[in-house]
Amino acid sequence: MDTTLEQTARARLITADGWELPVPATLRYVSTDPLAVHVDFPPEASLDGEAVSWTFARALLEEGLEGQAGAGDVHLWPCGGSRTVLELHSPSGLALLQFDTPALRRFLLRSYAVVAAGQEDLGAAVDRGLSTLFGTV
Repeated sequence: MDTTLEQTARARLITADGWELPVPATLRYVSTDPLAVHVDFPPEASLDGEAVSWTFARALLEEGLEGQAGAGDVHLWPCGGSRTVLELHSPSGLALLQFDTPALRRFLLRSYAVVAAGQEDLGAAVDRGLSTLFGTV
């Protein structure tokens, strides 16, 4: 059975001059993709007016709530006791966002209620990934 968990979150975009701009976001977890979490931003939050979704490992989210984590396009780290920074790299540039840590932690715990850590069906996830990469070749 496919279960999708969604939770709205308040994010703050940190601008180059240090301003914090509110940005709507939705945290999403799908049981058929058990190793990943998604952060969805609506069209009005992007430069090109298109909805944007970032996908990264659920384990990275857990790690980033406790300390600096990530390599490549996604980095996370705690910022004080109540905020977590999410740094996103793309060909268009860099986005630095802050989320309320309790909201991220609540979302992570809710995702573990859907699919417990260590209970992910890796075979199915690998098959889906290979199908996405290679299609019906």
